Amino acid sequence: MTDVGPIQRFYDRWAGPYDLIGNAPPVRGWRRRAVDALDLAGGETVVEMGCGTGANLPLLRERVGPSGQVIGLDLTSGMLDYARERIERGGWENVHLVHGDATAPPIDGDVDAVFASFVVGMFDDPDAVVEEWLRLLGGAGRIALLDAGPSDRPAAIPLNAVFRAFTRLTAPASRTTPASPAIELGRRVRTAHSEVERLAKESNRVAFGFGFLRLTAGRLA
Repeated sequence: MTDVGPIQRFYDRWAGPYDLIGNAPPVRGWRRRAVDALDLAGGETVVEMGCGTGANLPLLRERVGPSGQVIGLDLTSGMLDYARERIERGGWENVHLVHGDATAPPIDGDVDAVFASFVVGMFDDPDAVVEEWLRLLGGAGRIALLDAGPSDRPAAIPLNAVFRAFTRLTAPASRTTPASPAIELGRRVRTAHSEVERLAKESNRVAFGFGFLRLTAGRLA
């Protein structure tokens, strides 16, 4: 089981800087591309696992429209405070927040889609977590994962050193994993994305950003 204490403390402390990074123009473009891959329709219900400060909430709400529902789940109170302020500023009555653990999401009712960005690398058993998320869809619906990991493209090899340093500085798991934080992150990301491909009836995986970003979208039925 993932030790959630270090994760909570880390993101409570860094919620403000995280919000600035998450809303930077390049990152917004990555997030929009991932939300587009989810292929949401008006009136649907989408759950974002690890919603953080709510950077994706306006994008998801835009897709489901005023008749749909957006549920953002996160483990960290500090992150949810930022997300709550974003919802209040927008006056979004169909966007809701849940304080909970994404490895066992306390979500009831019909869900059409699950979305997660830069989250699965935190889990010790990402394949089991993805299976749990897919159960929320009840045998139908869609899922999309957006994550970062070391690049295997020859041209990007010199940049992997920068990525390793960034991962060590910004990932709470770097304090507890025995392997290199970037290597462990890459393993977890590959495992989660491969699980989507294994369980989905249809799936599509793309790599971009010199191979550092991976986006996998799947449809169960």
